[in-house]
Amino acid sequence: MSLVKASLHGLGVWDELQADPAEATFELHGQKQYVSNVSWNPPVTGTVYGVLLNYQGKFDELKEQFNEAPYKQPPKAPILYIKPVNTLSGCNQPIPLPKGEEELEVGAALAVVIGKTATRIKAEDADKYIEGYTIANDVSIPHQSYYRPAIKQKARDGFCPVGPWIVSQDDVTDPGQLETRVYINGELRQENNTKNLIRSIPTLLEDVTEFMTLRKGDVLLVGVPEKPPHVKDGDEIRIEIDRIGVLVNKVVSEDKLAEGGLV
Repeated sequence: MSLVKASLHGLGVWDELQADPAEATFELHGQKQYVSNVSWNPPVTGTVYGVLLNYQGKFDELKEQFNEAPYKQPPKAPILYIKPVNTLSGCNQPIPLPKGEEELEVGAALAVVIGKTATRIKAEDADKYIEGYTIANDVSIPHQSYYRPAIKQKARDGFCPVGPWIVSQDDVTDPGQLETRVYINGELRQENNTKNLIRSIPTLLEDVTEFMTLRKGDVLLVGVPEKPPHVKDGDEIRIEIDRIGVLVNKVVSEDKLAEGGLV
């Protein structure tokens, strides 16, 4: 069992809960509960930063394009973007499918939660600045361009489910060896491991904080693996990360949400 930080949907308060990430269960009022039976608020409140092309497989897919205009060389620093506050939602909350779109892209990501102000830190000191870890789904409308901000495709309402909880870094012995699995309607559709990150978490924190400050509560998504699955209206997404837990959400068309329907 791990002591996790979470917020149950509708209560608006933070709780420390005893949880079993492997079984996706937790204790509430002395009773065992399953993550999938409860609605959650996102367990984070700070700015969420994403990192592009940090999985080796994704980098390899695009490396031939890096020598073309406009840059004509591979990126030398982390490529960052922001998932603004309107994108945040919790576990078991619906992901809106915008009108006119047929499918969405799933972005399974390990999320690093910052524990204190981090400016120009060294990789060897990174652990001192990490509160813990959670799971994020960096949802996008499928797009190809990496050369301009994909705000319309990535910053939609509800496009960043996070949760269900924050696991203390003390309970994650090696965040550089975590298996990530994505199930769509119960079928395994993607599998990868954080050992395939180009920049490890400590290196990433050193490189990012060299030019910008991360503050307590901010979140850094370490990257999205190659070949992300696509989903349609009604699909259930289940993201599992070893030692962290599971994040479950269902895609629901905006029309159905407007009518008050979640299924």
